[in-house]
Amino acid sequence: MNPSRTLRACALATALAAALVSLGAQARTPNDQLVIGVSMNNLLSLDPAGATGNDVVEIACNVYDYLVELDPLQTTTVKPGLAESWAIAPDGRRITFTLRQGAKFHSGNPVTAEDAAWSLQRVLKLNLALASPWKSYGFTAQNVVGLVRATDARTLVIDLPVATDPKMVLYTLGTSVSAVVLDRKTVLANEKNGDLGAAWLTTHAAGSGPFKLDEWRAKEVLFMSRFDGHWRGPAKLRRVVMRHMTESQSLRLMLGRGDIDIATGMSVPDIEAMKATPDTEVHSVNRGTLYYVAVSAKDPKFADKRVRAAVLRHLVDYDGINKTVMPYYGVYHQRPVPLGLPATLPEPGYKLDVAGARKLLAEAGYADGFKTTIRVVAESPFTNIATNLQATLAQAGIVASILPGTGNQVYGAMRERNFEIIVGRGGGGAEPHPHSSLRALVYNPDNSDQARLTNFQGWRTSFADPKVNQLIEGALLLTDPAKQTAAYQEVQRRFDSEVPAIQPISQMVDTVVMRKDVRDYVGHPSVTTRLRDVHKQR
Repeated sequence: MNPSRTLRACALATALAAALVSLGAQARTPNDQLVIGVSMNNLLSLDPAGATGNDVVEIACNVYDYLVELDPLQTTTVKPGLAESWAIAPDGRRITFTLRQGAKFHSGNPVTAEDAAWSLQRVLKLNLALASPWKSYGFTAQNVVGLVRATDARTLVIDLPVATDPKMVLYTLGTSVSAVVLDRKTVLANEKNGDLGAAWLTTHAAGSGPFKLDEWRAKEVLFMSRFDGHWRGPAKLRRVVMRHMTESQSLRLMLGRGDIDIATGMSVPDIEAMKATPDTEVHSVNRGTLYYVAVSAKDPKFADKRVRAAVLRHLVDYDGINKTVMPYYGVYHQRPVPLGLPATLPEPGYKLDVAGARKLLAEAGYADGFKTTIRVVAESPFTNIATNLQATLAQAGIVASILPGTGNQVYGAMRERNFEIIVGRGGGGAEPHPHSSLRALVYNPDNSDQARLTNFQGWRTSFADPKVNQLIEGALLLTDPAKQTAAYQEVQRRFDSEVPAIQPISQMVDTVVMRKDVRDYVGHPSVTTRLRDVHKQR
């Protein structure tokens, strides 16, 4: 047996024994380890080119470095990462980054501008889900090599193929998993059949972040250990352990006993109970992601604007859902532009109105209702929203069967445009810019099945409005802040008038419950919550 592999296995076994204590004995996690209870149901891949969803982001931002980072308390503030400085050309069409000296990957290889260029080029060449934002900026597999390039070991030049707001590009570089910098030599050493290391990176990492990925066992556990050679200096914790846990009561029990340090995804009653205990505290942060109800405009029923209006505007109990289901998960919001941005319009005020829904359904030829299905991830709060929706749809004669599943099953059906109704969560939101969420939820420049714009929820719902697309594209190019804000408000008014196939119901609130001895944990609105400064005070 390989001696190094044996030592590694022993080390992991020791960590598991220390961190994953049995429920039958009182214990505290080790002082130099952080143990997090988290659902990994939607964690399907670690490859930065194709890994979607929030679950992978917090792993990526600790295992990899980004060129730039967004301040967690003021997200429009862009801070240095691997790039110590950058300059935007006067015409906004070129961004030049100067990388810091001395940064190394976990392999020991130096971090170079060539690695950064190759990492972005790889995203476009593989053309998986995370290529979508870059394609919206005009990059393609054919032009990216010429437009994203290293001019020397420390200088990275990004030429924008079409006019855009360079702030949006910086925000994407600071938030998207696709923007992490990969160790090119290590990835290519694990390439198979020209896949640019995709198969290997599904379960491995090749980064320069403050933590190294030791092992990931799907829907079981993920281990990260401190990288002592990080350019910022060693992280304060020696190890981070993420445990796959989906039962809120188990999270509550183990957090109360000190068997885990942080719990995510707990139910409202359990969070309330933990607030009252002396050893734990609750931390919440608003995120730009939106909970929504969506229908497929390809479906003959929902192709009718009146049916969409009946279901999405009159048969969703917005007030009831936000009061009873969404505390600690979300806050009432019905617009595609997140709260807190100047461009966000006041709420339209949609409310449960069964009589109004029945009138619209009768006009559309569905006076007796119809049968349909609701796809939903089998987790809170999604299932609770779906159950509530099922009941209100029934009041108008719509018989809806709930189809629970994993994130891959539910969003996979949506990506294939093979669904009727979905209760989901999405949108851009990571970048503090109206375009981020509008691009993700609304923009659909090519509604053909062949376009495969799978990371655009607008495309997934098969709803497209050329005027909306034109307004979004025009707003992005405006350099006057007041005019840009007004333009984004016009986008929302147009979107509202066309009765879209996706309707926000609540803006995401990310709530974690943690032991009070955990220090310097700062949740990030873009999900890029970094753990390098987290420690324990006991």
